[in-house]
Amino acid sequence: MEDSKKPDLLIVDDDPLITDTLQFVLSRDFNVYCAESRPQVKSLLRQLDDLPELALIDLGLPPKPHQPDEGFQLITELLAHSPHIKIIVLSGQSDDANARHARTLGAIDFVSKPCEPECLRDLLLAARNIVTAEKAAERREVRDVLIGGGPAMEKLRQQVRQYANSPFSVLIEGESGNGKELVAQSLHNQSPRNDKPFLTLNCAAIAPNLVEATLFGHARGAFTGATLQRAGYFEDTKDGTLFLDEIGELPMDSQAKLLRVLENGEYQRVGETQNRYSQARIIAATNRDLRQEAKAGRFRVDLYHRLSIFTINVPSLREMGDDRLRLMDHFSEFYGRQSGTLRFALDEAAEDLWLRYDFPGNVRELRNITIRLTTKYPGQRVNLQQLQSELDPDAFTATTSGLVLPREAGAAQDAAKTYLQTQKNFNLDELLRHWEKSFIDAAMAISNNNLSQAARVLGVHRTTLYSRMQAFTGPDEGAPSS
Repeated sequence: MEDSKKPDLLIVDDDPLITDTLQFVLSRDFNVYCAESRPQVKSLLRQLDDLPELALIDLGLPPKPHQPDEGFQLITELLAHSPHIKIIVLSGQSDDANARHARTLGAIDFVSKPCEPECLRDLLLAARNIVTAEKAAERREVRDVLIGGGPAMEKLRQQVRQYANSPFSVLIEGESGNGKELVAQSLHNQSPRNDKPFLTLNCAAIAPNLVEATLFGHARGAFTGATLQRAGYFEDTKDGTLFLDEIGELPMDSQAKLLRVLENGEYQRVGETQNRYSQARIIAATNRDLRQEAKAGRFRVDLYHRLSIFTINVPSLREMGDDRLRLMDHFSEFYGRQSGTLRFALDEAAEDLWLRYDFPGNVRELRNITIRLTTKYPGQRVNLQQLQSELDPDAFTATTSGLVLPREAGAAQDAAKTYLQTQKNFNLDELLRHWEKSFIDAAMAISNNNLSQAARVLGVHRTTLYSRMQAFTGPDEGAPSS
């Protein structure tokens, strides 16, 4: 019989010798589940009542065991299923680029193979302590869980205050990892329902055939495995707040039944004919553009309009200016207090780099970087080189290259000087090529792949744009429409 007090640990590796060894050693402290591929992980997670708090995964997984792509995709999928899971990568593909990219995606640490099991055990127990501390913080009654005082955050706070007292639905949009659940929590905390239940359901974490039973409950014998009747999330929420994360993943047939609840509060448990009524307030969140999803027929238009009575767009860290430092201070103080260590600080050059880095993984990435810096440099001043080793240079280049040039010539020159002083192996041709391709791709997306419209957006002749696109894609690839 499993010890319910042990944390659940997911191990993903296609080498049975490694999984067997780790399972034997780590089962003293963890309830261990093993898988050897992404499909196996998906199947396993759908069988578990509670998602694991911890994961130890390899990057090289079938069907591409000699490439890191499957592992990178698994990190993204695990965090989509369970945003609070702590992932440690254990991989032989341990070059700096892979390690940094894995951490950018959301892994809290990267360990090269081979590694002593006892060392992994210590890392996992430390990660478990982080989970415990975060859960304890979430249980505290906090009125305002949003950190920062810049214009973007003040706008967000104003919207939360404005919509909190309303009984109507709120749709929260924004990139992955930018704290949409915290916005939902803040809406609940500042509402008249703050003493009522606040339940969270990640729609991406439910098998499609179990969505309705999870939302609405089921009768005994309603389907194979339903040995007992069970209430669903709507029933358990009562007149509190139900937060539906990743709402864009909800199957179309389930969307129709959710719409019915939103319209008149009426629903039925699976396998029953008795009508039940919900007074829950619905807050939904997505990292997709649901308006475009609805136009493309992948999301119900009527449900979109029902959910988006109020819409909040959570800013990415790229838009938050000095609040990136405030968030770093908040996390370094919190995790330093949990580990009993002094806070670190950034020197001037490192602070400048921190403010220019785009954090493609948003708050999740910033938090994980802060945890690592707190562990490595307690009570110390972190310099530029030490900070650079924690950042993903590919991600840095793939977003804005860390370079934002004002229109004024003098200010632009100063920004370029600062950028060049902190870069290694700078290549002007590569930078210009990257920016040109980024703007062309953006214009084509805006114009729905219409070449003539994209050319007008960019202010160039159609033939000029076509020639530049050929330089990137080659003449034999599919041509856009005219």
